[in-house]
Amino acid sequence: MTSASSRPRVLIADDQWNVCEALRLLLKSDGYELEMASSPEAALALLRRESFDLLLLDLNYTRDTTSGREGLDLLTGAHEIQPELPLIVMTAWSTLDLAIQAMRRGACDFIQKPWDNQEVVRTVRQHIGKHWGEKRLQGQEVREAVKVQRKFLPDRLPQPQGYQVAAEYVPARDLGGDYFGVEEREGKLALCIADVAGKGIPAALLMANLQAALRPRIFDSPGEVCTQLNQVLHDDFESGRFVSMFHATLDEASRELTYCNAGHLPAVVVHRDGQIERLAAGGSVLGYFKKWEFEQNATVLEEGSRLLLFTDGIVDAMDTGENEFGEDRLMQLIADHRADSAEQMKKAVLTTVMNHCGGRSHDDATLLVVAVE
Repeated sequence: MTSASSRPRVLIADDQWNVCEALRLLLKSDGYELEMASSPEAALALLRRESFDLLLLDLNYTRDTTSGREGLDLLTGAHEIQPELPLIVMTAWSTLDLAIQAMRRGACDFIQKPWDNQEVVRTVRQHIGKHWGEKRLQGQEVREAVKVQRKFLPDRLPQPQGYQVAAEYVPARDLGGDYFGVEEREGKLALCIADVAGKGIPAALLMANLQAALRPRIFDSPGEVCTQLNQVLHDDFESGRFVSMFHATLDEASRELTYCNAGHLPAVVVHRDGQIERLAAGGSVLGYFKKWEFEQNATVLEEGSRLLLFTDGIVDAMDTGENEFGEDRLMQLIADHRADSAEQMKKAVLTTVMNHCGGRSHDDATLLVVAVE
C-alpha cells in the first residue's frame, strides 16, 4: 500500500459522475488530494493499492439503488483493508435501520443527500483532523520503536578466518517480526534466524521478547535452546502466537554445523558442485505447544560451500500477478551463484527477489549467508 502525498487523501466512491465532480470541487479548496471510484469494486481495488485518510461513499449503486446492500458490503470490505480509515456514508435513501447497519459496519458518520455543503466540509474536516492527529502520534511511536528494534539486530557481523558472513533485513513495514543474530566466541560461530507471527508493533515486541530470551543461550546446544525457548515463549505469548526459528552453532576449526530447525524454512547448504542440502531436522514452531522435545542434527560445511538462512518473505514474494518467487527459483538462483562471495550472493538473491515483487514485498524478508573459503 503506497502513499507519497503530504496532503490528506480522500477517496470518493459514487457511481454518479456529477456527484463525484461536485464533491471534488467542494473539497479541493480545502487542500485534499482526491481520488474517484465509480463502483464498489473500483474503490476496493484502490484501497488495496494505496493509503487514504478518509473514504466518502455512497450506499446506493446502479445494481441496487434502494437497499444500500452494495454500499454496506463496500463498508465491510474497506474496513477489512484499512481498519483505521474514517468511513463517511452518503445516501438519498436514509432510514434509521440503514444508518444503524452502516455504523455497525464501521461508518463513523452519515450524510444525507441532497447535502449541505458546509455540513460536508465540516464533517470531512472533523474526521480528517482526528485521523491525522492519530497518525502523527502513531508515527512518533513507530519511529521510537524502530530505533529500539534496530538495536536488536547486529550492526557489525563477525568475519572468522576462513569464512565470510553477510546478512540483510528488509522489513515490509517500518516494524517487522523478522530477526537474525550472529555472534562469535572462542572458535564458535552462533547463527540464528527467526520469524514472529504477525507484523507491526505486536510482532516487533514479540521479537524483542525472543531476542532477550535467546541472547544468554545463543552458544548452547541448538536442540536445548529451542526446547528452553519454547517453554519460555509459550508462557509469555498470547494464545495462537508463535515463532519459527533456525538456530545453529558452527565449529570454525572442524566446520561442523550443529543445528535445530523449529518450524522454520529449512536452511540451505549449496556445495561447490551445485548439490543442495536442506537442513530440516528440529521440530515444531516455538511458543505454540507447551512441551516439545526438539532434535538437532549436524552437517559439515565443505570448502567452497555456502550456507543460507532465510525467512518466508524471500520465497513468498509475489509479482503483480500474485505469482510467488518460490523455493524452486530460489534454489536455482543459489546454485547459479554458488561461487560468489557471501556479500555478492546476498545481493544477487535480494535484488532478484525485489525485482520479482516490484521492489516491495508484502512480508518481511531476511537473508543470512555464510561462505566457506
